[in-house]
Amino acid sequence: MRTADKQIADILERYGEPFAGNCWRVQGTAVIYHKTLERIATYAGISFDAPTIIRAERDEAVLLVVGRVAARGETPARMEWSIGEALIGVNYRVSGRQAAYCWAMAEKRAKDRVILKLIELHGLVYSEEEADEFRQGQPAQAKPAEEPDEASDDDRDAESVLKQEIDEAKSINAVTDFMLDERTQGTLNKLPHAIREEVRDYAKARLRALGWPPAKKGQQSGAVSPATARMNGSGHSAGQREGARA
Repeated sequence: MRTADKQIADILERYGEPFAGNCWRVQGTAVIYHKTLERIATYAGISFDAPTIIRAERDEAVLLVVGRVAARGETPARMEWSIGEALIGVNYRVSGRQAAYCWAMAEKRAKDRVILKLIELHGLVYSEEEADEFRQGQPAQAKPAEEPDEASDDDRDAESVLKQEIDEAKSINAVTDFMLDERTQGTLNKLPHAIREEVRDYAKARLRALGWPPAKKGQQSGAVSPATARMNGSGHSAGQREGARA
């Protein structure tokens, strides 16, 4: 695993989130799911002030968002702010069949940037909402937005091969390296969105089966870390956790 990916993985681990299945790379840039950042914000206790409207046009929205984390023990309270912007046809593209939600997109971008700052990942990884090619998990030109997201027999065959490779990975690092491999990314990029998501969720399940997150130094092998307890449902039922992901 490259140094930057290791740094990202270590930070995500604090919040009970694995690197593989939550992050991928687009032309060398690390990208993370918006829904993953929402889960992290909840876990970290991040709260947001009411947004400040900077620009309000029919096709454009620009918001200022402030996020805060309360003090915990010896960790002082923190505050960060960022701008979120969405301009149809410039940095926010929609197809003829889609409705445009400038305000929602501007809010997502601003909040994701604030979350990344508060968890010290700003500059290392970007939210999928930053650009269309990030959200699709591939360069925007490679797949038109109008293309139906249907699975063919070849897509299902590719899915089976990927899942088999994940099952054959014998360690946490092996799963992570496989998911970040250029050939794996190339295969995922050609698959419909639903299958791509399913494979990434499968990889996360495999990581947990292999004992992710790893035990900290000095932690008893039978002890349960806070992150592991969260993933196992301590304080929250499995159904509640899965419902939060939906």
